[in-house]
Amino acid sequence: MSIPAAVFARLPKTDLHLHLDGSLRPRTVWELAQEQKVKLPAKSPAELAKKLVAGPRVKNLGDYLKTFDLTLAVLQVPEALERVAYELAEDCAAENVRHMEVRYSPILHQQKGLRLPEILEPVLAGLKRAERDFRLSTGVIICGMRNISPRKSYELARLAVAYRDRGVVAFDLAGEEKDHPASDHRRAFRFIAEHNLSSTVHAGEGFGPPSIAQALHDCGAHRIGHGTRLHEDPELLGYVNDHRIPLEVCLTSNVQTRTVKSLKEHPFRRYLDLGLRVTLNTDNRTVSNTTLTREYALAARAFRLSPYQVKRIVIGGFKSAFLPYAEKARLLRQVVTEIDAVFMEALPDSYDRAGSTL
Repeated sequence: MSIPAAVFARLPKTDLHLHLDGSLRPRTVWELAQEQKVKLPAKSPAELAKKLVAGPRVKNLGDYLKTFDLTLAVLQVPEALERVAYELAEDCAAENVRHMEVRYSPILHQQKGLRLPEILEPVLAGLKRAERDFRLSTGVIICGMRNISPRKSYELARLAVAYRDRGVVAFDLAGEEKDHPASDHRRAFRFIAEHNLSSTVHAGEGFGPPSIAQALHDCGAHRIGHGTRLHEDPELLGYVNDHRIPLEVCLTSNVQTRTVKSLKEHPFRRYLDLGLRVTLNTDNRTVSNTTLTREYALAARAFRLSPYQVKRIVIGGFKSAFLPYAEKARLLRQVVTEIDAVFMEALPDSYDRAGSTL
C-alpha cells in the first residue's frame, strides 16, 4: 500500500539523532558570517547552500564531517548558538516533531575562548524559548569526541551531569570510529552511569560490530547511534534485540557516508522484521539535505512499509526518548490516538487501528 507523502508531515514524530552543527539554515549561516566577518567559500547564500550539503564528492565518513568546518566557523559566539538552537526547534515543529534531542560537542565551539557553560547555556535557552513558542519538547545530548583526548570527554561528561536538571538529557560519543575506540572513553561513561544519566554512542557507522559491542559493554550505552553494521554479528544483534536497545537510524546520512552503497542495501527493513526497536532520524538536516518527513517517506517507499509498520516506528521513537517515564507515558497515550486519527482519515478504507501490533 502506498502512503501519501502528506501523511508523514502530519504524523507526530521524534528526532533523537540530530546534530546542531549540521542542521543550520543556510541563510542563517550566511547572515552569521556577515555579522562575524567570517570568510566563506561562497559569493551568495544560494552558492553557500550547495556547499553545505554533502554531495557526490563525499567518499566516506571523514569526508562527510569536513562539511562541518563551515558551520562551526560561525558557531563560536553565544548569540549564534542560541539563534540556531531556536531555529532548529522551529523547523522541527513545522513538520510536527513533538520531541527532539539535539546533540553537539561544546568542545568544538571554543575557538574564541568561550568556557563550556557559556557554550551550553545559550543552546538550552534557545530550546526552552522554542518550547514556549511551539508544540514540542526538547533535550540536549552532549557529545564527547573519539578523536579528542579522553580527558576532554570526561570534562564534557561532568558538564552533562552538572546541567542534567536544566535540559541536558544524555551523553554521547561522536566522531570517526576507525582507530578511535569507544573504550578509550570509558571513564567518562562510568561517571555518567554513576550519576544515573542516560547515554548513547555513535557506533556501527564507520566501523563494524566490535564498535557497537564496545559502546554497549564498555560504555553502557542505552541507545546506539546508527548501528548500521549490527547485522554482521547475529549474536550481538540478538543481544540488542532482547534488551530492547534502540537504534537511531539515519538513512540518507548512511548512504552519503558510504556506510551502505545504496538504500536498497540498508538493513533497516531486516531490523524491523526481526523486531528490533528502530527509530528514524535526520542526523544532519542541512548537511544531508533532509527533513524527518522526508526520511519517513523515503523509508516507506524503499522498504514498502505498511501504515502499521510506520506506526510502530513512530511509537518506537517516543518509547526510546530520554524522557522521564511519566512524561513519556503521557506523550505516548496522546500520539497513539493522533497516529490513528491521521491514518484513518488518509486511508479510511484500509486502516484498522485494532490490527496494529506494537
